[in-house]
Amino acid sequence: MSGPVAFVLGGGGPLGASEVGMLKALMARGIRPDLVLGSSVGALNGAAVAADPRPEAVDRLEQLWISLRERGVFADTLFAQMGTALRSRTHLFSNAALRGLLEREFGDVLIEDLPVPFECVAASIQRAAEHWFTRGPLIEAVLASSAVPGLLPPVAIDGEHFLDGGLVDSVPVGRAQDRGAGTVYVLHVGRIDQPLSPPRTPREVAVVAFEIARRHRFVRALNHPVAGVDVHVLPTGAPPRGAADPRLRYGRRGLGLVQDRIERAYQASMSYLAEHAQ
Repeated sequence: MSGPVAFVLGGGGPLGASEVGMLKALMARGIRPDLVLGSSVGALNGAAVAADPRPEAVDRLEQLWISLRERGVFADTLFAQMGTALRSRTHLFSNAALRGLLEREFGDVLIEDLPVPFECVAASIQRAAEHWFTRGPLIEAVLASSAVPGLLPPVAIDGEHFLDGGLVDSVPVGRAQDRGAGTVYVLHVGRIDQPLSPPRTPREVAVVAFEIARRHRFVRALNHPVAGVDVHVLPTGAPPRGAADPRLRYGRRGLGLVQDRIERAYQASMSYLAEHAQ
């Protein structure tokens, strides 16, 4: 292992629980980051490890994920979704519960004050471009990076509006390489290798379009490796029955397999690291 170690955490909504299992495996192997990069839900998971790069912090993150169902971060009832949609006309869920969770976890910490350098990406609406948050309030940056179009509201920061980082760089391996990482550990949610099918409904059109947007840049980065940079794509483990469908599962039903996802990713990543990590 040579050069700075970067953890790259990708997007994927409730499927992001898999990244917790990968973090547990990295900690168990004594691997710590010099840089953490996050996109969408990976920004939340990445912020947690950048704020406290110890196994105990990952244990707390695991408990946070297990409790998400009860905390109501994603409303589940059709009534609640319709009410939010009618009021906003742009999204189904409020980000108030997610903001409250982040405030409890991080307080008013600034990105530049985190123990481990941390960056997360969001899509600027006005500039139609990626924006990397490297300074400023951590909570606002994570909310911006996690603002899934149509599900959560755009986040306004200094007069600019931001949507989910997955639109512009869902698994930012290239950013880690540009930032001088010598070893990159890629934590993802397991949809990357699942084939897409032509959409059959308006909803599937939106989902498939988003999947294409979030995958292509990651695949390009893997197909054009940088000399001297070791990239390790950690496995999630075998998916549960029926998980081959790449559609997102938000709401409480989508959080029901949290512990299973964490454990599968942990076991698979431990096996991978035992064979490949120095």
